[in-house]
Amino acid sequence: MTEGKTLGKVISEARKAKGMNQKELAATVRREDGESISPQYLNDLEHDRRVPSSEIAQELASVLGLHPDYLLYLARKWPDDLADRGLQPEQFEKAMMAFRKQLSR
Repeated sequence: MTEGKTLGKVISEARKAKGMNQKELAATVRREDGESISPQYLNDLEHDRRVPSSEIAQELASVLGLHPDYLLYLARKWPDDLADRGLQPEQFEKAMMAFRKQLSR
């Protein structure tokens, strides 16, 4: 993970860069049931006390102009399209080796 960057810090910095307070951002992020997340839940996310679902991470990314895969990475989750692939252990190991090799360049 990028030194000093946590999911909460990235969300907080992006929110502030958009000129939004927590209440405003919370009102724009919708759960699966269509209801907004609470300002307290957002506060918990920004202080790394909670980890969002994949859906909430994607909503936050959309509102804040961030890449959803980056937020999922910081949340230590896999994007749904990757998690649902049903990879065999050998396939996963090979993909991770290629990923690490790319990062080390």
